[in-house]
Amino acid sequence: MKLLKNLILFFLTCLLTTSLIAQSNIKSYNLKKGEILDILLLTTKPESEKAFKKYRETAFPIASKRTYQPLPGFKIEQTLQGNIQPTSFIVGKWNDLKNRKQFIAEIEGIVPDFHEQRRNIWSLFNLTYYEMPKDVSFEIDRSKYNVATSYWKKDMVSFKNFTELWLQKSTAKGGKKILELSNGKSPLGYYHNPEVLIITQWENKAAFDAFYKENLKMNHNGVLHVNQFVLN
Repeated sequence: MKLLKNLILFFLTCLLTTSLIAQSNIKSYNLKKGEILDILLLTTKPESEKAFKKYRETAFPIASKRTYQPLPGFKIEQTLQGNIQPTSFIVGKWNDLKNRKQFIAEIEGIVPDFHEQRRNIWSLFNLTYYEMPKDVSFEIDRSKYNVATSYWKKDMVSFKNFTELWLQKSTAKGGKKILELSNGKSPLGYYHNPEVLIITQWENKAAFDAFYKENLKMNHNGVLHVNQFVLN
């Protein structure tokens, strides 16, 4: 009887551990209509811990006052397409566009070396923010193969046809669209404003690679530029 109890306890512990690991892999996001979602692509300079401590103590309180909230971000495992190689995909949100703009307008007056601090910490700092047109909820499972793809347009008609076909091919190959963002904005000095950002989820790298080969063969005449990263 004691052995049976111990076995039951062991299996329950295993199930609970597995469940907790699975839950820890899933990052959930819930945004209300009118809230602002920040997407930052960053590369941190080596030995910048002291500079970041100062930045956290001077800039973060102002951002928090203006309703900024950090959200779960990701390490960028690999650059697949594009001319930049950031190491972090950082996510945050603000209550509304008014607070987002007010932070940009007032921060230099409160923290005069704000932009210099950022340059001391990050060798790459690209920022795009999006106002939510409706309530948006999504999950990103870190145990899957997640890819963030940004496209810039050259010609609107050709670009629209390209992105529609891109999504069709992605779905046909097993890709799941997690999030699609457009109509973004970038502050002066941090410009990175693609026409569309799409995050797709794949069961594994092999599943994505099957699509990737077809993607590269597509007609890109309507595409001006692309950045594509694997998120981990």
